[in-house]
Amino acid sequence: MLSEPRSGRLAAWGNALLAGLVSPDDAVLAIVGDDALHRMEGLPGESGPVGLTFALGRLRALGVTGLRVALPAPGHPLGLSGPPEFNARAMEAEEAVVCYGAALGLVPEVYEAGPDGDVHVEVVWHCLPVREAPPADVPSLGEAERELAEALREATEVLSRLDVAGSGPVAEAAIDAYRARAERGREVLAPGYPPRAVRVLELAQRVGLLVSLASGNGHGGAVSAGEMAARGAALRPVERTARRALVAAYNAYVEERERG
Repeated sequence: MLSEPRSGRLAAWGNALLAGLVSPDDAVLAIVGDDALHRMEGLPGESGPVGLTFALGRLRALGVTGLRVALPAPGHPLGLSGPPEFNARAMEAEEAVVCYGAALGLVPEVYEAGPDGDVHVEVVWHCLPVREAPPADVPSLGEAERELAEALREATEVLSRLDVAGSGPVAEAAIDAYRARAERGREVLAPGYPPRAVRVLELAQRVGLLVSLASGNGHGGAVSAGEMAARGAALRPVERTARRALVAAYNAYVEERERG
């Protein structure tokens, strides 16, 4: 949860592009990030894969006015609305983008190529039909912020109770990565998002860091299989809350449009 999901970048910067707040080149540059290339396949009216700049323009022409994020996990179809084929693809990828204004959804497929030390990543977004229905289990920004405050307290208590010291090179590297990310945090969401969405996203990432530290092997005193299982069970609801908050933050742009 420390890294920004590709679906989050596509939704955030795609929304900024659809709103006319950024140029196509700037939007695509932000969406691709450190990857080598993004393409889209299965767009209505197109016979093969197309570049991301063209794809975003084509989505606009098809009536898309906003993009939502889904971050499903086993037993938790967060942000999905069906049909089963799309849900299954999104569940396998653990993320997806659902279009607002047209019954389409986008699921990333990631390819890695190249020798060790020079691996490059290419992403193909598969465009599939979706059911026009409210997304599953997505809270409002206000609900997400309240839930996160409680989740942060719970995560801190769990770390203390399970004797997760948060020390050692792996933990220190994770903390350093979070701090570096926090310094760039306001780059995470694109122009047009409310400050509250940025705040919720940053807090969700902080909770995610605590969960990842508490769940990692080699941290703290819980080392047996039974203790690790107890740790996982205690942290699962916290991780779920943080994931719901991430989706709420990315979806804040569409939420505001729906409210008019």
